[in-house]
Amino acid sequence: GGKDRRSGLILTIPLCLEQTSMDELSVTLDYLLSIPSEKCKARGFTVIVDGRKSQWNVVKTVVLMLQNVVPAEVSLVCVVKPDEFWDKKVTHFCFWKEKDRLGFEVILVSANKLTRYIEPCQLTEDFGGTLTYDHMDWLNKRLVFEKFTKESTSLLDELALINNGSDKGTQQEKERSIDLNFLPSVDPETVLQTGHELLSELQQRRFNGSDGGVSWSPMDDELLAQPQVMKLLDSLREQYTRYQEVCRQRSKRTQLEEIQQKVMQVVNWLEGPGSEQLRTQWGIGDSIRASQALQQKHEEIESQHSEWFAVYVELNQQIAALLNAGDEEDLVELKALQQQLSDVCYRQASQLEFRQNLLQAALEFHSVAQDLSQQLDGLLGMLCVDVAPADGASIQQTLKLLEEKLKSVDLGLQGLREKGQSLLDQISNQASWAYGKDVTIENKENVDHIQGVMEDMQLRKQRCEDMVDVRRLKMLQMVQLFKCEEDAAQAVEWLSELLDALLKTHIRLGDDAQETKVLLEKHRKFVDVAQSTYDYGRQLLQATVVLCQSLRCTSRSSGDTLPRLNRVWKQFTITSEERVHRLETAVAFHSSAEKILQECPEQPEAFNEMEQFDEIETVGKSLLDRLTVPVIYPDGSEQYFGSPSDMASAAEHIREKMKLVSLKKQQLTQPEATTPES
Repeated sequence: GGKDRRSGLILTIPLCLEQTSMDELSVTLDYLLSIPSEKCKARGFTVIVDGRKSQWNVVKTVVLMLQNVVPAEVSLVCVVKPDEFWDKKVTHFCFWKEKDRLGFEVILVSANKLTRYIEPCQLTEDFGGTLTYDHMDWLNKRLVFEKFTKESTSLLDELALINNGSDKGTQQEKERSIDLNFLPSVDPETVLQTGHELLSELQQRRFNGSDGGVSWSPMDDELLAQPQVMKLLDSLREQYTRYQEVCRQRSKRTQLEEIQQKVMQVVNWLEGPGSEQLRTQWGIGDSIRASQALQQKHEEIESQHSEWFAVYVELNQQIAALLNAGDEEDLVELKALQQQLSDVCYRQASQLEFRQNLLQAALEFHSVAQDLSQQLDGLLGMLCVDVAPADGASIQQTLKLLEEKLKSVDLGLQGLREKGQSLLDQISNQASWAYGKDVTIENKENVDHIQGVMEDMQLRKQRCEDMVDVRRLKMLQMVQLFKCEEDAAQAVEWLSELLDALLKTHIRLGDDAQETKVLLEKHRKFVDVAQSTYDYGRQLLQATVVLCQSLRCTSRSSGDTLPRLNRVWKQFTITSEERVHRLETAVAFHSSAEKILQECPEQPEAFNEMEQFDEIETVGKSLLDRLTVPVIYPDGSEQYFGSPSDMASAAEHIREKMKLVSLKKQQLTQPEATTPES
């Protein structure tokens, strides 16, 4: 770093006791002399050969070697000799005599006298100067500079090759150049960081030495290194910026190519294997289990499609991000890829959804068909069982249940038709998708199956309706039969009640002829009511016979109802006739008695015939006798009118009237008895 009085650079060659390799020394000198600029070299070098620790032969060899290495640049060679050595040797070789041949001046000088030729401030402490110099620090810094220079120069060449390759005309050359030289041998960021650190140290004009860091002025080579480093850094930044743009473009192109490749993978799979899977799935099944199996298969297909749809979503997001980046040259291609991908995915998704809806509609159709079939089976089973109800109420309940089942079947058939028509409409729309093939044949099989199921259910329902009509008529006839039987039994009960009323309450014979006639008239009306009840019961029993013949069954109650009716009616008739006879006898008795009792006693000629009194007495006795006689029925049973007290009361009234008639007779007969005496 020191300079001589001519401002030439000072080159120090320290020699040691060990053997010095001239080849290594020559290489080292060549390297050191390559550092200064040409302007510095023109001012010449002052070479200090420190031979204080070396032999004379070595020193001489080094001096002679300078002639071959740097003859033109060396202006002065100062050989620093030991204080008491070489004195005898110098006479054998005088350097000053060889100045013309060597091309530079050589002087032998002691270290303490070196200041005669070089200023002390330009000499290091080893030679009694004050110039601060740390060789290891300089060496390390120089190694860093050399490494940076080498790496940056190599990196600049590589980046230039990459960048220039990216600027080639054809896309093929561009791709080939990028592929071959894309990655630099060193990291540009690391080299730039090293250069910035080196430049920062050079610009600080201070170095940290091994002795604690004494400040000193930089040498010319260091000042020269600053513009070199700055120039290399500028070039690196420029090429690295271009390189980053190339990387960005390549990354974008690579990303675009990857997206395009993935898009084509998705499109090719959806239009290839995916569509083929849908082409093979066209049936709807012929039962719930078959439809469920098809649904399960479709879910497997959907699962495979879902994986590709997930790729589609990811690709769509990547394309959207690239579109937002706004590179106009890629917008058209990206939009075309996005549109193609969306069209294929949406079309395939629509086909999957259509297929899923079709299978769901088929499952619902078969479910309704199965429910309706079970309802028809239940209705048919109910119709096939013979009706054996206990009474009319159970028949009504059974008939109501039958009607409810038939109504449920009607609703089920209506629901089946709606589901079937909806399914047929969807199948007719299937041709618009077509899955790339003609589905007419497959659709015809599905349509025939659906229509066949609906027609079969309609026929089964019609057969059940016919059977229900027959069963309804039969059950209504049975209801009527039970009603007739019940009403006929009721008629028997009514007639029995009339008979009972006749025996227990119709006991009065009247106090006079007029009252007895009224009772007789009421009795006839009472008999008319009984006659109507009997006729009504007979008609009901006749209807029961007709219904039993129609139903081909034997009534459980009509067999004993008719004999009961006839028996009660016979008893009623006998009782009624007895009642009529008694009332008519009473009328005759009262009429005759009242006629006699009302005749005037001054007209005895009216009673000339005494047989009238005898007749009245005979009728009265006959009537009294009847009151004591029971009514005898054909089965030998007997019944009395009223209670004994009732009969006694009626008999007493007749006897009183007979007494009056007898008294009247006595009154009429006494004058006849006294007339002769007088």
